[in-house]
Amino acid sequence: MTIAITGGTGFVGRHLAARRSPADARALSRRTGVEIDDVDALTNAFAGVDAVAHCAGINREIGDQTYERVHVRGTAAVLEAARRAGVRKAVLLSFLRARPGTGSPYHSSKWVAEEMVRASGLDYTILKAGMIYGRGDHLVDHLSRTVQTMPLFASVGLREKPIAPIPVAELVDVLDAALGERLARSTVDVHGAETLMLSEAVRRVAHVLGRRIHVVPAPVAFHRALGHVPEWTMKVPLVAASQVRMLAEGVTQATGPASRLPEDLLPRLRFTEQQIRAALPDPGGFGWRDLRGPSWISLR
Repeated sequence: MTIAITGGTGFVGRHLAARRSPADARALSRRTGVEIDDVDALTNAFAGVDAVAHCAGINREIGDQTYERVHVRGTAAVLEAARRAGVRKAVLLSFLRARPGTGSPYHSSKWVAEEMVRASGLDYTILKAGMIYGRGDHLVDHLSRTVQTMPLFASVGLREKPIAPIPVAELVDVLDAALGERLARSTVDVHGAETLMLSEAVRRVAHVLGRRIHVVPAPVAFHRALGHVPEWTMKVPLVAASQVRMLAEGVTQATGPASRLPEDLLPRLRFTEQQIRAALPDPGGFGWRDLRGPSWISLR
């Protein structure tokens, strides 16, 4: 079976592509010369493809990479190209809490993408995925670099909400199953096997690194007020405004229509020392190299 992967050079896309031979997986992205909303280019790229894994997504807006363009117009282009190319199935990687009416353009644009896929006429699977971690992620990477930079961590909310992080390898297992014959015309809830607070995740990462960390609660309003600062100043923000919203409401249960995964596809790995070590980036905290330069507007 031949698949195409949008967002193929991104976190999940890279891990999915690594599971397959280069002959069986076409990793597509802006870096490979395919714009997410270019129907003609996508149609050409989908020629001879059996299924598309639509993994392209952003959690902050930079320049022309907006939620509207990537999540909405991009999904519309992928679906139209899939129909033109005779693709059998489309699998959308969405977000666990995507829904309308939140005031968050991230959540609502992901929801619009889901609705387009459900109405596309194609066979489909929508994975409403929670917080994903692994080598190259935004969870263990950022937590480990934070505890190596400062001994203080501010949790989101005076009363924290839980998360259920899923290893990227287990998410790819579900993606692989969906790209085949399983989970046809369904929307499924995909979250990790263990529920914990982000502050506990920070402590576990700090323990693995042999660092001491003090966790203090901070109001959600504090994080919202400062949420845009890292987006403006960092190449990969410590926390984006959309992520503040995610953490403020918890990331453990799907919203909207979502079925439970079959028993054999349920994630089973807990957020253990072994899993954390496998996801750790190269040693080091945050520094000047993480700040955006004068040409930040042109960065992609």
